[in-house]
Amino acid sequence: MSTNITFHPGSVDNQERVGLLKQTGVTIWLTGLSASGKVCYSLHLTTGALIPSQSTIACALEQHLLHLHKFTYRLDGDNVRLGLNKDLGFDEKSRVENIRRIGEVSKLFADSACIAITAFISPYKADRQVARELHEKGGLGFIEVFVDAPLSVVEQRDPKGLYKAARAGTIKDFTGISAPYEAPEKPDIHIRTDECDVTRAVEVIIEYLTKHNYIS
Repeated sequence: MSTNITFHPGSVDNQERVGLLKQTGVTIWLTGLSASGKVCYSLHLTTGALIPSQSTIACALEQHLLHLHKFTYRLDGDNVRLGLNKDLGFDEKSRVENIRRIGEVSKLFADSACIAITAFISPYKADRQVARELHEKGGLGFIEVFVDAPLSVVEQRDPKGLYKAARAGTIKDFTGISAPYEAPEKPDIHIRTDECDVTRAVEVIIEYLTKHNYIS
């Protein structure tokens, strides 16, 4: 890193933003296996029922918070790899850099008094801890949400056919199959998506945000 860089503080600090926007910035960090329930709705091929995926919860949570008139933005793993992180692969070094960048970006969102929702597999404990410490150093909230589903369940869901391809050896370094996933030992919120639906998962997160005075 270059040594001739100086941080330039603005004329508006975090507390002024919080006061004007009337909300406290925080990052809600959803972590879990692919198809665990983090980001988008998937359709069960046999029953036609909506099943949770990590993205499912992120999308539903973002919509719910916006309807509460909260400044909210969702950072999705696939979407970010189409732009900011399109130069990264899926080897261990690239995965670490992927999460490092998202930790920095989500910190900026939280500093702007935004509720940032990140939905990334983020398989390594050390990387998630770096993201947490980055926020804590800046006096910003960080909530780790373990979106948990057994490997057998996510393989059965497999909305994109990724697990099948990984088992066949077509996809290398696939988390849960040929690459490790280090589950959180003490997440702030633990959601079992094989035991609850998306609505209940969002309720659990909203209850936590309310209890800890991030929203009212």
